[in-house]
Amino acid sequence: MKRIIATLAIAVVCLCGASKASAQILDKTYTDGLYPEQGTGVKAPLPLPDVREADVMWKKRVWREIDFRQKMNQGFYYPTVPHQDWRNFITVVMDGLKERKIQAYNVESTGTDELLTPISYEQFIASQSDTSYKTYRRNYPPYEKYDTMIVSKFDSTLVRRVRIKEDWYFDKQRSQLMVRIIAICPVMMREIEGGEKIEGGEEIEGGKKIEGGKKEPLPLFWIPYESAREVFARAPFFNRSNSAAQFSYDEIFSNRMFDSYIYKVENVYDRSIKDYAQGIDAMLESERIKQSIIDFEQNLWEY
Repeated sequence: MKRIIATLAIAVVCLCGASKASAQILDKTYTDGLYPEQGTGVKAPLPLPDVREADVMWKKRVWREIDFRQKMNQGFYYPTVPHQDWRNFITVVMDGLKERKIQAYNVESTGTDELLTPISYEQFIASQSDTSYKTYRRNYPPYEKYDTMIVSKFDSTLVRRVRIKEDWYFDKQRSQLMVRIIAICPVMMREIEGGEKIEGGEEIEGGKKIEGGKKEPLPLFWIPYESAREVFARAPFFNRSNSAAQFSYDEIFSNRMFDSYIYKVENVYDRSIKDYAQGIDAMLESERIKQSIIDFEQNLWEY
């Protein structure tokens, strides 16, 4: 009897050890890299200096545009397919909207860029979905016409710019010219109506083929930058020089590590640069405004 009890006890101990060993094997996770990267996930937004109205002796509002085609700005556009912790700018924004961590505001038809009408993730996706019917002609015999239903949905790869609304001000308490981003706006590049070709046929309008290719910017929505900083601080931005030193989108914006151009400055006519200058003249006007802001600070001092 004692021998049977001892045998049962040894069997129980062996089973417990085997289950523990198997649990240890199953609990072991695979690390895709040298170590689990957590440097960006624990970052907090960089603190911003307090601003008193009495200390601001000069202020000017400026609108900028960041073009993702610029080499310095390519980290905003890539990767187009998220993997690991890497996401492009519009994916970070859309995830924040979906999780209710970012509040978006509709682009007003008045063009004043004021944040007046809140818009949810579902409302935005619904506004970007469209169903239309078009008539096409086959480009092979018998060249007959046919109707096609086209369903368009939001395509994040078409978001290739972002607009920034910011305030430049001189703080007499710090004796320094400073800048504060107020809001940001993703911009989609869409084809102008009446110029689209599809595989297997050509669009019919007035009995002739329509060529496409020209695109125009479409602002999607405005986001208050200060309320979105928590999301941007936890989203890594690719550092092409050193993968061990990750940046966050908040650091990119706060440290102004991007290339941009001015497309509007507050004025009595409330007009953009393109309303009174075109081509190279618009570029020169943008540089003139940028230089005038720098010269303002320089002219305050005597050497």
